[in-house]
Amino acid sequence: MIRLDKFLCEAVGVTRSQATRLLKEQRVTVDGEVIKSGAVKIAEDADVEFDGMSLSLSGPRYYMMNKPAGYVCSHEDAHNPTVFILLDIVSPEKLHIAGRLDCDTTGLLLLTDDGQWSHRVTSPKHKCDKRYRVWLDDPVSEDTEATFAEGIQLRGERTETLPAQMEKVDEKEVLLTIHEGKYHQVKRMFAAVGNKVVGLHRESVGALELDADLEPGEYRELTEEEIALFMPKK
Repeated sequence: MIRLDKFLCEAVGVTRSQATRLLKEQRVTVDGEVIKSGAVKIAEDADVEFDGMSLSLSGPRYYMMNKPAGYVCSHEDAHNPTVFILLDIVSPEKLHIAGRLDCDTTGLLLLTDDGQWSHRVTSPKHKCDKRYRVWLDDPVSEDTEATFAEGIQLRGERTETLPAQMEKVDEKEVLLTIHEGKYHQVKRMFAAVGNKVVGLHRESVGALELDADLEPGEYRELTEEEIALFMPKK
């Protein structure tokens, strides 16, 4: 059993005095009943809701989002809306992004509050594949696939990119799989071979594919099986 105010502090990320105020404002229910006292003890698996949103102490959270264009991958930005305003969940500010996307890039975005898990997604030593669908300004040149497969030197980098795999869809559309996450890497790779990316969509990270049922701006929790894709093998 746990005091309700302590539960709120841990689940919502508020202070004890803030939890007391939320209770007095009748914004918290336990098993469908409004509770005003923080001293009430509840089971940790009780059905607690805050402003109609379910709360739990179940541990880290993991989400996938189909990121729309025009949103930045940060909590605050002076010029553009952030992806976090799309989340209708408690304490979105506690989440971070495992592998950011540019403002104009769309597709699979992973959000979590599990730092070790996100490190396994983003750390170069894990060489986690990222597959992108790329639309180009000019037709892709015949030697681009071989150039990317060998690794290419990007301006300002000390080492070449890791070998990347490219599959041509049509003259101006390709699928590109990279195994690292250098700054603006896909755009810089095509710039290095004299082309320009005009559209970029991330389809997968590792073995995790973007859910085809998610419309731009929609998100869902990851399943246990999906979370386990980035966990150490037992």
